[in-house]
Amino acid sequence: MKIQFRLNGRQVSLEAEPDRRLLDVLREDLHLSGTKEGCGEGECGACTVLLDGRPVNSCLVLAPQADGCDVLTVEGLASGSHLHPVQQAFVDAGAVQCGFCTPGFLLATVALLRENPTPSDEEILTALEGNLCRCTGYAKILTAVHLAARRMRGDA
Repeated sequence: MKIQFRLNGRQVSLEAEPDRRLLDVLREDLHLSGTKEGCGEGECGACTVLLDGRPVNSCLVLAPQADGCDVLTVEGLASGSHLHPVQQAFVDAGAVQCGFCTPGFLLATVALLRENPTPSDEEILTALEGNLCRCTGYAKILTAVHLAARRMRGDA
């Protein structure tokens, strides 16, 4: 079936079987490898993308469900060679190690800060609870989210 959606600011149109996952279309058909497959069951958050501004596990979203929607992947965050403030904050806070989970954390953070520019620790942890990291622990991620929030508000 033919599906069309806006991907990282540009319109795309492609053929996809009704039972194909959005994750597979992004990685295999559109060659965007930033979205990772971790568990394939919606438990780890490595495949998080924003669908109409809301974080979703793309391993659980069928590609036709994205028809007519706005999809943002990690590849759509930076502007040319300038990192998005959330990406830069994660780098500056040392909140990345192996990087496998990072795209999911970045997109979940972007969604959080769009809705809540001054989140508390508890609100951050709640917003990111669907994203798992095996390397960094969560202290540096929490620091990165606060840093990004300050920078996006113009406080830093």
